[in-house]
Amino acid sequence: MKGTAILFQEQNITFIEDVEHSLFEEIKEQCGCDHCSCMLDEKMVEFGSVSPVFWHENEVDWDYGY
Repeated sequence: MKGTAILFQEQNITFIEDVEHSLFEEIKEQCGCDHCSCMLDEKMVEFGSVSPVFWHENEVDWDYGY
């Protein structure tokens, strides 16, 4: 199942679209850590401190707003 992971950081909100739910679970397990990271497109990406993390099934319809 693919969807959009929504990460709330100290001063940013990051949307990771079209990812497997397993990647969301991996990030969710790191919630509250200072160095949240994951493999994305064969590259290690670090997001810093992330809390909380949400999941939106399917893609976000940016024209509609969600």
